[in-house]
Amino acid sequence: MATWIVGNWKMNGSVELLGELLPAIKAGLPENLGDVVVGVCPPFPYLIAAAGQVADSPIKLGAQNVYPASSGAYTGEISPEMLKGCGASVCIVGHSERRQLMGETDEFIASKLPALLAVGITPIFCVGETLEEREEGNHEAIVGGQVRAALKDLSAADAAKLVVAYEPVWAIGTGKTATPEQANSMHAFIRACLTELYGESTARAIPIQYGGSVNDGNAAELLGQPEIDGALVGGASLKAPAFLSIINQALT
Repeated sequence: MATWIVGNWKMNGSVELLGELLPAIKAGLPENLGDVVVGVCPPFPYLIAAAGQVADSPIKLGAQNVYPASSGAYTGEISPEMLKGCGASVCIVGHSERRQLMGETDEFIASKLPALLAVGITPIFCVGETLEEREEGNHEAIVGGQVRAALKDLSAADAAKLVVAYEPVWAIGTGKTATPEQANSMHAFIRACLTELYGESTARAIPIQYGGSVNDGNAAELLGQPEIDGALVGGASLKAPAFLSIINQALT
């Protein structure tokens, strides 16, 4: 099972930061990443420049979103083929900010998965509950519903190509983090949902990342949990020392 450490820059960064951050990350990468997969997801305008920066490194280039059509009258949207042409091999799907702020539904998110897989891009499929849903004890029902709704029409062979990211909405950009035990418990629940859909061997082949205020101070404890297979890193991925520290902690 690979451990995925992926930086989600969100709507942050600049041309100047791109020219400083990616070379610093490249220069600081361990010589042998072993089973650790490293990726960065900058905003759309920086994808082509970022592709040039990471071309001679093991860093995977990712996008933060996609529209599930090859072409058409979808002003402002980006197709899977366009992402592929920019050098992306990974794409975040269903991030809570897109669910909450842009009104993306489970059905719409589900349509993005086969569209990406058709062009060979690995989806990072995000699920997570709000603070209210957790406090009401509905967190497993909410997350289980998101998993089943998005994956119900996906074959086991295609599901095995996914990465899943559990990101409690209440821990994103808030400085709050799920305890390692809370995170591990939900990861185990997600794995059980995947087992229900596809069987144990496929479920065990799908990495499940944790996302939500991951930083270089809490990464080791989170990554040390048996059901956590990586981290989807927000703000800490915009600082080379912090991101490199998380990568190194994934190796231990």
